[in-house]
Amino acid sequence: MYVLRHGEAGKSAPLSSKDLERKLTQSGRERIESIGESLKDWEINFDKILTSPLPRAQETASTMAKVLGIENRLEECDELKPEGNRLDLYKKLAKMKRESTVMIVGHEPYLSTLMGDIISGNPNSHISLKKGGLAKIRIEVFLPRISGELRWLLTPRQITKM
Repeated sequence: MYVLRHGEAGKSAPLSSKDLERKLTQSGRERIESIGESLKDWEINFDKILTSPLPRAQETASTMAKVLGIENRLEECDELKPEGNRLDLYKKLAKMKRESTVMIVGHEPYLSTLMGDIISGNPNSHISLKKGGLAKIRIEVFLPRISGELRWLLTPRQITKM
């Protein structure tokens, strides 16, 4: 599983409906395209891209899917909203083929909590995922509790320099 935080979307407005509507900035779109171009060179075959339905995440995911040529594998996932239910996401992931390669696109602090939960069993672990940052987690088991191994965690700059 690959975990991608949405790109730069300008200033946030906590507890505001406007925060839910924020889209990527021009530089945010360009950075995500650049990250996508780098990922294309890595020749990862994503079976699916799951994305939060919020505009900044959707725009990130659709840009990534377009660059990678897999627009037909993009799926909106309410479980990836900032207030989404991680357990429901785990159930959704568990239904996929074991060898599937999935990218999930979402928000902080949800993604860091999710990664901490999977790799340490502690959702309060401190993991910092920059905007446009990407992590690779190998899921070991889903039952009785999801468990996995963090393979790597990269900043956008690291991704585009590789």
